Amino acid sequence: MSYCTAINFMTADRKALHKAYHDHLYGFPIHDDDELFCRLVLEINQAGLSWETILKKEAGFRRAYDNFDIQKVAAYTDADRERLLADEGIIRNRLKVNAAIENAKTILELQKEHGSFENWLELHHPKTREEWVKLFKKTFRFTGGEIVNEFLMSIGYLPGAHAADCPVFEKVLENKPLWAVGR
Repeated sequence: MSYCTAINFMTADRKALHKAYHDHLYGFPIHDDDELFCRLVLEINQAGLSWETILKKEAGFRRAYDNFDIQKVAAYTDADRERLLADEGIIRNRLKVNAAIENAKTILELQKEHGSFENWLELHHPKTREEWVKLFKKTFRFTGGEIVNEFLMSIGYLPGAHAADCPVFEKVLENKPLWAVGR
């Protein structure tokens, strides 16, 4: 059962939570580096947990991580790490917190070299899923195969976010995700 189909079988509260993300964010291209960073952090934090847990905590993540302002997060100190590890509004996992901070620093370097995180991603497109995973593992922290795959699907770099018979699939195509360019 695809994510698209699974929503139909959820309770009303769960359906509302998932449907907002599914219908308006999942698979649509993102052109803002802070939002790209946000999606990467959320995908990293989802590892070992349900996506529903992350959706429920998204506002907490935005608050805790200064709305995913890359420059602010890259400048976090040990006191900020401890603050995050004590914040019940997010996932309190030291490896994931450290990955967010270190990945923010990496993105700042990519911005210096390429103008933006988005430019860096575009520079490497197209790649196979396996090539992307290898690149991400070399570049970022806490980015295994499933995290990289979901991140890239969720931002329109890899296909698979929606089933072809999902009504949102056509809306995603209208927004020209990179995987569909030249389709």
